[in-house]
Amino acid sequence: MYPGFFGFWKQRHHHGEEAHCGDERACGPRGGFGPGHRPFGPGGPSGPPDWDTDGGGFGVRRPLRFLAWKLELEEQQVAKLAVLLDELKTERAQAAVDQRRSIAAFADGVESEVFDLARATEAAEQRVRTAERLKQAVLKALQAMHALLTPEQRKRLAYLLRTGALSI
Repeated sequence: MYPGFFGFWKQRHHHGEEAHCGDERACGPRGGFGPGHRPFGPGGPSGPPDWDTDGGGFGVRRPLRFLAWKLELEEQQVAKLAVLLDELKTERAQAAVDQRRSIAAFADGVESEVFDLARATEAAEQRVRTAERLKQAVLKALQAMHALLTPEQRKRLAYLLRTGALSI
């Protein structure tokens, strides 16, 4: 069972008792989930949103939705940005795979009787190639975003990057 479900279940069943319609938390179109209610996440019901969890390397939980809202994007901009973010996410996932492979190669080099310098060197070179590929993907995405956005939207994006609300 998904761990986040337990908080929901406990709230709905009030520690073993079924929720009744007389209870404001149990009835209504939202089933008790009013404005600002956050049953899951580290911030709890009244805590701040958790933008840094599962950002896919982009620094926010739902980067497309976040950018569409903050930059006030039009539908065609959202569609093009979705493609850009998907490509970037794929490249970051590949970089994570390469990272795990290089760690395994380092571990193999250390584990043997004699340190395998050739294997460790190849793993280190693979890390450099991966970082270069990721750098190119980020630069390509930023260049495409720049072309896609209006000057006002670019200013907002730059502000989000400078303040740390969005990280790349």
